[in-house]
Amino acid sequence: MSGRDVEIGVFAVLMGAMMLLGFGAARWRRPHSIHSLEEWGVGGRAFGNWTTWFLLGGSMYTAYTFVAVPALTYGAGAVGFFAVPFAIATTPVAFVLSARAWSVSHRHGFVTPGEFAGARFGSPGLAALVAITGIVATMPYVAVQLLALQAVFKVLGVSGEWPLLVAVGLVSVSTFRSGLRAPALLSIAKDVLLVWVVVSGVLIVAMSGGWGPTFQRMADRFAATPSPADGLLLGGPAQVGYLTMIIGSALSMFAYPHAVVAMIAAKDRATVQRNTAALPVYCLALGLMGMLGYFAAAHGVVPIGGDLNTVTPLMFRDLFPSWSAGIAYATLGVAALIPAAVMSIAAANAFTRSIYKQYLKPSASPSDEAWVSRWASLAVKFGAVACILLLDPAYSAELQLIGGVIILQTAPAVVFGLTTGWFHRRALVAGLLAGLAAGVALLWDIPQLSPTGQVVKAHFGGSSWPLGDSGITVYAGILALLVNILVTVGGTVLLRLANVPGGRDRTQPEDYQADVDDPMVKRLDALLDGLPQGAHTARGPR
Repeated sequence: MSGRDVEIGVFAVLMGAMMLLGFGAARWRRPHSIHSLEEWGVGGRAFGNWTTWFLLGGSMYTAYTFVAVPALTYGAGAVGFFAVPFAIATTPVAFVLSARAWSVSHRHGFVTPGEFAGARFGSPGLAALVAITGIVATMPYVAVQLLALQAVFKVLGVSGEWPLLVAVGLVSVSTFRSGLRAPALLSIAKDVLLVWVVVSGVLIVAMSGGWGPTFQRMADRFAATPSPADGLLLGGPAQVGYLTMIIGSALSMFAYPHAVVAMIAAKDRATVQRNTAALPVYCLALGLMGMLGYFAAAHGVVPIGGDLNTVTPLMFRDLFPSWSAGIAYATLGVAALIPAAVMSIAAANAFTRSIYKQYLKPSASPSDEAWVSRWASLAVKFGAVACILLLDPAYSAELQLIGGVIILQTAPAVVFGLTTGWFHRRALVAGLLAGLAAGVALLWDIPQLSPTGQVVKAHFGGSSWPLGDSGITVYAGILALLVNILVTVGGTVLLRLANVPGGRDRTQPEDYQADVDDPMVKRLDALLDGLPQGAHTARGPR
């Protein structure tokens, strides 16, 4: 049996096992009925410590971590490491805000950020706008995951567009049947495989002479390239763009619907806080994967057809034993499927609660909501395919950054709204629209440049907006958010001076501190982990 046969065999067996696990998740601690958003969309709001830990890691540390980040460090150098400080900076924001989001969501039955924004500021229109923005922003992020899986297929020798459609089909069938339980269960298996990949990476680097030769080769390589933007260290002009990408990405991560879903699926506040506090542990793997992009370049790994997304799987193919490469391929595949599933579920929930139930069918039953979300999740995945075909940035990481420009505009309503209800609903709508307009205009104005500085594509070439001919770039999302905040704050002041009534805040200060012992918080009859099946707790009013 050839090495290629071993790789394909190990990959196929592990991925087949993962698919069976995903299908079987529908029966994992099965409730009386899964046909409601409470069950299908947020797992009954009852995930315990371990399940929440793996689900948060699976949905927030994605194929972006294992494929897009090494591709960026391979091609551009130090700038690719922006993902590490951004992930670290996300932790304190999530720790402070996630518990408040959990409490208010459980007390009012929210499953999406749009629902919260609509209730907080008394505006169904704002809820719908936040939902639409979240759906659009999620599609490029899902596209990153699908590109990673496509890259694995390329390395296995399967080319063409049909592997992408296969990937969409696999994710769709699993989530359609099992809802959030499928990615939650698969996240546990993914982290087991991830441990092997990390240990393998450390061993292969140690056996190849350590990091010293790698950094020396990369320094020589970047010194010989014509691009002023790459290098082992950030040049002066690149530092502003680097810093603004960190700040923008940290703020945007908590605004994504899928991040909120993973948090409100936990069974209590303590579970959320413990797991968000421990998330920096994953940053060790994130930093290592970025450095493996250097290692691949230093050891002569050449991407297939110029597709930098193939760098990581190629490195495992060229430098690791065949059976170990097969395990790595499966890890990358599962790391793509899990977040794509969570993201599509979260976006589908947003459509169902803030648009379908609010405007199309107010009398929709819980079963109706679940079926609409299932079908909407399919539309999100195929929208991600459209993003791949329409947007072709130099690095797949740019797809996530472009999505971040869009989702950042919901921050005043969703993120800031968790701490203050001062903003006027009309000002929030105006600010969100102004921010979106500014963000799209900036993205349109960003060209894609070749390594020699020639314009390859005039529009939508990335997320870093150049400041004239200075060589300095700024993350477009931050500039658009500043426009948003100026309009929102200025509009709120003017509307309040004019005595224009705002919306009624349906939340109360105590809602943001409620825990499981609060009689207003709904509890599941059987917790998915923490209490045995059949254990009952009192249900308070909704």
